[in-house]
Amino acid sequence: MLRQRPKSKAPKRAIIAGASVLFVLGGGGFVAYRAVQNANAPVTPVDPLQIGALAQGYIPDAENDELKSAAVQAYKKDQLDKAHAGAKRQLDPVDVKDQAPGGNGFPPVNFPPGSDPDPGSNKAIAKEMLASFGFGEEQWGCLEKLWHKESGWNERAMNRYSGAYGIPQSLPGTKMASAGSDWQTNPATQIKWGLGYIKGRYGSPCGAWGHSQAKGWY
Repeated sequence: MLRQRPKSKAPKRAIIAGASVLFVLGGGGFVAYRAVQNANAPVTPVDPLQIGALAQGYIPDAENDELKSAAVQAYKKDQLDKAHAGAKRQLDPVDVKDQAPGGNGFPPVNFPPGSDPDPGSNKAIAKEMLASFGFGEEQWGCLEKLWHKESGWNERAMNRYSGAYGIPQSLPGTKMASAGSDWQTNPATQIKWGLGYIKGRYGSPCGAWGHSQAKGWY
């Protein structure tokens, strides 16, 4: 009597699907904002998955770092040239844009009619978001100084030497799209991305500020 061979069991295949969901402020498209509303709106706590998603691409990028360093050197050279020429006007590396820049598939966008940058309101948004990224109140002073140096807390600021954009001076600005499609005009989206960037690369605002003081960029 012939024995039937036992049927071989098909190998089990495990499919692991992981998704980090980013909260996109205002839904799809580019959304007009009111800074005061953003400042007063409750901030949804950011879980580790969200922080991981926001931190994508924050591994040290030698090419980007070189661009930032070169921009600092170009700014210093311009300062020296102006001083030698006897010019009294102080140079400012920040250029406040009349239209939000595009890039990487994003078209330039007009700012909402009647809206104006409000550094005070932007600071209030950032201060409220600190805890959701695991930062204590002691980190606020470093963050305030860091982004004052980088952009004056102006969501329309662009570095005329490197092209970095927004309150956290993302290079390029399109990186902030990972935090929301309205990254070009919404300070809350820019701040959310910036805090994720700081956490992913420097650990804390004071870590980022220390690097900025030592290198001239972060």
